[in-house]
Amino acid sequence: MELTDKQVALIARALAEPRRHQILEQIGAATDGLPCLALAQKHDISAATISHHLKELETAGLIDVTRVGKAMSMTVNRAVLRAYLAKLANI
Repeated sequence: MELTDKQVALIARALAEPRRHQILEQIGAATDGLPCLALAQKHDISAATISHHLKELETAGLIDVTRVGKAMSMTVNRAVLRAYLAKLANI
């Protein structure tokens, strides 16, 4: 997978926020996807703020979000993460 410069910039911006990095780590540690409720229980921030962080991670392509009714579950898009790391390794 080859990332465009725009995709690299989106990922870098998303990961520049420490809370998003923590959220990505938490999602990555889950074996079968992480429900949104688990994030709300771990982080002392509003649901709107969690939603904003998830949207940034999703827009950057770092997570995949599955919606069933009102419930959301997230998984790390490891192919995008590996492509980003490969791009950084070539700097």
